[in-house]
Amino acid sequence: MNGAASVKRPAAGEAPASGRAVAATRTGPGGRPGSGKSSEAAEGHGSGPGKSRRFQAVTRDTARPEGGGRAAPGDAPAPARQWPLLAVLGATGLGLLLVAFDAFRVGTLLIGLAMIGGAALRWALPSVGMLAVRSRFTDIFTYGGLGVSIVLLALMAQPKAWLKIPFLDDILHFTVR
Repeated sequence: MNGAASVKRPAAGEAPASGRAVAATRTGPGGRPGSGKSSEAAEGHGSGPGKSRRFQAVTRDTARPEGGGRAAPGDAPAPARQWPLLAVLGATGLGLLLVAFDAFRVGTLLIGLAMIGGAALRWALPSVGMLAVRSRFTDIFTYGGLGVSIVLLALMAQPKAWLKIPFLDDILHFTVR
């Protein structure tokens, strides 16, 4: 074994001689538990040369989204640290309240504008707290796309639409007839 100490693995149903032997088979190059190959992989049964370790059965950690840090210093109170998320949620809540009080078009426009505002905050600020869900591009694309869609649908809602797009009217009349 090239001068390396071998670790005896217990047989099925047998308890290990010491916790140290088991831990030694699962430590990585830096001595951190869980960061290295399992004992099967170390013996060549799992992933060997030419085998990819890209897809593992167990996720050990998840990366924080880019920009997912606090939006205010750590000594600030919790609401102040999450002000971008609270601004978007507040505007969306106000829009839902307006919809509940029968101001459908204005409330829905406010909801769409809140989503567009979330996309703008995600783009402009380096750290937006919990408003960061995925990568910056994915968040901007999702928030912006939803916001634009909601605004367009609110403007085209019947009766008395504020925005008329002729080809969409034709598609609607073709599907309803």
